[in-house]
Formats: sequence, C-alpha cells, structure tokens
Amino acid sequence: MNEERLNAFEKMLSDILSQYDSVTEKLAVLKAEGKEKTVTYRQLFTNKLQYQTILSYYRTYGLLDNDKK
Repeated sequence: MNEERLNAFEKMLSDILSQYDSVTEKLAVLKAEGKEKTVTYRQLFTNKLQYQTILSYYRTYGLLDNDKK
C-alpha cells in the first residue's frame, strides 16, 4: 500500500472517530433534555450506529488501535 493511500485510511479513521465522539456528545445533551423521541435524536442515533459499524470493521481487520474507541 502506498503512503498516500495509507494516509487516506488514517484520515478516514480519524474523521470517523471525531464524528462518533461528536454524535455521542449531542445524543447525551438531547437525552438530558428528555428529547429521545425527536427526529433529530433518532437521526443522530442512526448515525452513531453507522459509525460503530465502520469502526467494528476497522477492529476486525486490526486497523483500530486499542487506545482508540
């Protein structure tokens, strides 16, 4: 794998971890406000599940460091 492609994978992982953290924080705020039934909450929850799925693929193939999510 060339260096450019490896950097792209690393950037993708970094972006997914960042988005996962952001969505998790937003969900916590909405939950604290009792807004679990809102469309926004449900959309964010779906996004979180998608990010978890992608991260599980990274884990399966040994591409996710143990110190990361």
